[in-house]
Amino acid sequence: MIEIKNLHKSYPIGKDKLHVLKGLNLSIKEGEFVSIMGSSGSGKSTLLNILGLLDEHDEGEYILNGQVIQKLNEKKAAILRNKFLGFVFQSFNLINYKTALENVSLPLYYSGVGRKERQKIAMEYLEKVELGAWANHLPSEMSGGQKQRVAIARALVTQPKVILADEPTGALDSATSSAVMQILKDINKEGMTILVITHEEDIAEQTKRIVRLKDGIIMSDELQLQNA
Repeated sequence: MIEIKNLHKSYPIGKDKLHVLKGLNLSIKEGEFVSIMGSSGSGKSTLLNILGLLDEHDEGEYILNGQVIQKLNEKKAAILRNKFLGFVFQSFNLINYKTALENVSLPLYYSGVGRKERQKIAMEYLEKVELGAWANHLPSEMSGGQKQRVAIARALVTQPKVILADEPTGALDSATSSAVMQILKDINKEGMTILVITHEEDIAEQTKRIVRLKDGIIMSDELQLQNA
């Protein structure tokens, strides 16, 4: 599903370069539930941006669902993102003046789905995350956990191949974090490939595989046998 080979990424800083990713090799199969762990500056956010087609790598190879990703223009990248990837962010990234239903249906609008059909599909996914009764509420009327569930429904609505979750519990208390992780576990049981970026050990331990990054290098890659 996802394969990276000898991946490098640097950013210019004045006359110098900051080498952020240093020859990463990683393979994630369909249906895996993987966490990428690392402290601030480890390269995990840069890796997520490359995997999410929000940034380009400098060297190496990135293959998504059998397709080599290289030098995409923004239009092609947007089409692939919409087709293959669903995103969940720490800050939820909901549109404040749109209801839960409107937020969830938005990716379907960009996919060209008609209004009636996209509202029907969006409602199905809100019910999947147990928020059907909140369909007409604005984000300002919801708790952090509810907002993250709306964000998960929005990520799922286009039926992507992979969910990329960037610190999905970072803004939540422990009880709400557990509820959000349970939703991700349930989705994974249905066959969804999920990649979670986190710096929280207890969150990583709930996934089936932990990849640890430090200074742009993979230090370890371990299966969680009790979760497999």
